[in-house]
Amino acid sequence: MVNETLQWYFTFTGFTKNRQLQIFYFSFFLLIYFLTLVGNIMIMLVIGTSPQLQSPMYFFLSHLSFLDVCYSSVTVPKMLETIIGKQKTISVLGCFTQTFCILFSATAEVFLLSSMAYDRYSAICKPLHYMETMNIVFCQKLVAGSWIIGFFYAVANTLPLLKLQFCGSNIIMHFICELPSILSLSCSETFINKTLFFISGSAVGLVSLLLTVLSYIYIISSILRINSREGRNKAFSTCSSHLTVVILFYGTGYFRYLRPSSMSSVILDELFSLQYCIFTPLLNPIIYSLQNKEVKAMFKKKLRLAS
Repeated sequence: MVNETLQWYFTFTGFTKNRQLQIFYFSFFLLIYFLTLVGNIMIMLVIGTSPQLQSPMYFFLSHLSFLDVCYSSVTVPKMLETIIGKQKTISVLGCFTQTFCILFSATAEVFLLSSMAYDRYSAICKPLHYMETMNIVFCQKLVAGSWIIGFFYAVANTLPLLKLQFCGSNIIMHFICELPSILSLSCSETFINKTLFFISGSAVGLVSLLLTVLSYIYIISSILRINSREGRNKAFSTCSSHLTVVILFYGTGYFRYLRPSSMSSVILDELFSLQYCIFTPLLNPIIYSLQNKEVKAMFKKKLRLAS
């Protein structure tokens, strides 16, 4: 890389150049980030300190909250700096690092959601063998497997970036370093990178989604066979929170990463990225706490003890 025109940093476009709007966006996203950290950390603390919540479902929920904290922390602080700061740049290596962390945490999260779906399948479809099947060792293996898959997926798609050259425009039409945005700036041939990303992303996305969908096919069929309406409502309530999170995360993530390039739009890219990078980690603790009676009860108990 000896060409003097090679770029060593990227510049984000940000949201706006209007100073008043910059202050508004900064305050708004800072508040969201704060609430995301508080909500997810509270869930981790409540589950970790409550003997009543030491079941596989809450074990996975605690790890989901930890992943949401990591996911938000990868993107939001730099975004806040980009919004309010005069320097809207990031080094090429820093951009690659952010890309790695986004791919790592997002992939780990989709497989953790699949593990949570299997947990609900075991609880509803095979209740007599639930505790034997979902023992602590098996749950730990599922979580570890999610992290391992996420790590190797991120490595496989980030390492090839080191071979690319960036000698043209260095402006990222986005507020974070996502892989499609980086590849569009390279003056090197990116066919292999795009092919690898599409194949590996499709495989990871389809496998994790297939596991989740199959689990819910069996879950729904089992719920429909329950005679009492109260029993059906109770069974469905244990899955509704997880299903809501899955739809939010998968829907926006798939559209952002796996849609045809002909459907590309800067505004849509930013909107969908805001959803799965910023709003979903905020919504997860709200969804689970509002729809889960046990979590709500333990929240209220902890608040009474603290006051």
